[in-house]
Amino acid sequence: MTDLVLDPTTTALVVIDLQNGVVAMPTEPRRPDVVVAHTKQLADALRAKGGFIVWVRVASAPDAKDMLRPLVDVPPPWPASRPANWSEIVLEVVVQPHDYVLTKKQWGAFYGTDLDLQLRRRGIQTIVLTGIATSIGVESTARSAVEHGYQQVFVEDAMASRSAAEHAHTVQLIFPRLGRVRSTQDVLAALA
Repeated sequence: MTDLVLDPTTTALVVIDLQNGVVAMPTEPRRPDVVVAHTKQLADALRAKGGFIVWVRVASAPDAKDMLRPLVDVPPPWPASRPANWSEIVLEVVVQPHDYVLTKKQWGAFYGTDLDLQLRRRGIQTIVLTGIATSIGVESTARSAVEHGYQQVFVEDAMASRSAAEHAHTVQLIFPRLGRVRSTQDVLAALA
């Protein structure tokens, strides 16, 4: 494992789905409030050093006709009709005016959005990824990020999934092939 060195001016924190509806669901191996707290620490530290923060959320039109509807064996865990604030970023993280809030319509944050454009215009080379769910939105975004040429850091203790097994599979077998897996404290130390 190499030491982590981050240039805040070329680093973005990309946060996946820390929104009311997703954070309300049970997660493992840690609770959503722990993921939110660690992500807030990272956002505050990176923002203070001039880094770019992207809050990604998934949202749909009221009729949900703009969302993917594949035929699946395991349906999504959220209800068909969602409360009005379901897709709002959780208040605990305190989105700032210079942060970027991006709305996606599928698992990953790149396809069908302007994420790559926003990162490139700011000279971003490295993405630090956090969020829920590790094995769905975070992993899908990570796979696209590698294809777009970004370096990546995966903050293991600022992520959770529907099960501990799903989280562990992605963190142990997928992420090490796409970037570097580190803790919140490792990233904070690299930004200090």
